[in-house]
Amino acid sequence: MDASTVIELGNQALWMTVLVSAPLLAVALIVGLAVGIVQAATSVNEATLSFIPKLAAMTVTLAVVGGWQIATLVDYTRGIFLRIPSLFT
Repeated sequence: MDASTVIELGNQALWMTVLVSAPLLAVALIVGLAVGIVQAATSVNEATLSFIPKLAAMTVTLAVVGGWQIATLVDYTRGIFLRIPSLFT
């Protein structure tokens, strides 16, 4: 196994991490921004107020895209395992 193979595997792992986590992070960002705007407009300075809407939105998002996330990770893991014999030849 040479350095280019290790770099390629690391690159694929990082890309898979970004791909799988992006929906949840995007929803948390959007909901947090919306709650922040509402808090600024109403002068409510409660730091814990955005926790429940974020939690609810992320739960719904996980229910919607969770199957796709699992399928993507299974395909990636299967590809890594199938690639193991060729890594050491």
